[in-house]
Amino acid sequence: MLSNPSRRLASILNLHDLDRIARRHLPRPIYGYIANVAEDGHTARANRSAFEAYAFLPRALVDVSKISLQTELFGQRYALPIGIAPMGISALSAYRGDLVQAQAAAKAGIPMILSGSSLIRMEDVLNQGQTDWFQAYLPGDHAGIEALIERVRNAGFDKLVITVDYPVPPNSDNNTRSGFYSPLRPSLRLAWDGLIRPRWLFGTFLRTLVNHGLPHFENNYATRGIAVISRNVKRDFSGRSHLNWSYLELVRRLWPGKLVVKGILHPDDARKARDLGADALIVSNHGGRQLDSTLSALEALPGVVEAVGDLPVMVDSGFRRGTDVLKALALGARMVFIGRPFNYAAAYAGEAGVSHAIDLLAAELQRDMALLGVTRVEDLDRHCLVERRK
Repeated sequence: MLSNPSRRLASILNLHDLDRIARRHLPRPIYGYIANVAEDGHTARANRSAFEAYAFLPRALVDVSKISLQTELFGQRYALPIGIAPMGISALSAYRGDLVQAQAAAKAGIPMILSGSSLIRMEDVLNQGQTDWFQAYLPGDHAGIEALIERVRNAGFDKLVITVDYPVPPNSDNNTRSGFYSPLRPSLRLAWDGLIRPRWLFGTFLRTLVNHGLPHFENNYATRGIAVISRNVKRDFSGRSHLNWSYLELVRRLWPGKLVVKGILHPDDARKARDLGADALIVSNHGGRQLDSTLSALEALPGVVEAVGDLPVMVDSGFRRGTDVLKALALGARMVFIGRPFNYAAAYAGEAGVSHAIDLLAAELQRDMALLGVTRVEDLDRHCLVERRK
């Protein structure tokens, strides 16, 4: 428990600081899982280096005394053009992690996408956190898909995000090296890491066991999933290699709300998703966690935006600064989702930490837009950018 979270957060000045603080706060296997990238990290590095390809072209003597960061999406006004990306098993790194992220997002007026691999029931997060975005990995059969969608619909969610870049689990060598295994294995290393990090041990792990019991995967299927320590975890997360576009057609027939397809990089896939009835897309390479040596999300963004015309396109993967967000908005993104830093913030300081991280990014956006000479998010376009010479 935090007696004075504001004092602990005073040294957190930007989202990069959250990574450094989480590395010290979390057990090595838990931090390793969150920070994990595929294989040699080429995709993860590409996500960060892609921002260097564009420079801003500011305008001078613009009245920037009033800056609006409000963003409209699906007929709804959000306070900022950012949201919290879906992150699985967040309740292992932070006490009630998915819930505190949702609550902080709701208070800030931004969207939060609940992960299908979360450890808190979707109904509880929706009712207590007021998020109406749910992300799903499709079960491998029609009956399972129908049952899951019925549960999401009955719970009251309005936006269903289908992640399509997970046909098979990625290479797990970096997770193994950090000591994280799926299923989660009690070990001397994990026990020692917990003992030397008492804030996590007592404030998250033991507090969860006492108040809520052993964590289970709650939302991958229509019924409660297996425990995080079950030996059948890998089997539960496989069986999707046969999925094709016909399954997305099925989802569109079954789902009455807004349908968002996440994990799109290729323009042809973007057009296919649009033609099958998607209401929006999220350009994403899964934060560099899936296929290594993939192009960055920012590199893929312009081609996807051009391919689908007026269909809303969002983006995630590698965003850490207000300037990163502004470059994506100028390239046509309607919203930018950010994951790991908010997970770290929740782990370090709960809801107060997530709110602090949102406030930091909002302040950067406000300042950067003023320095750029732009007063409204909708006025950001390619004229604000210059491509650097290679």
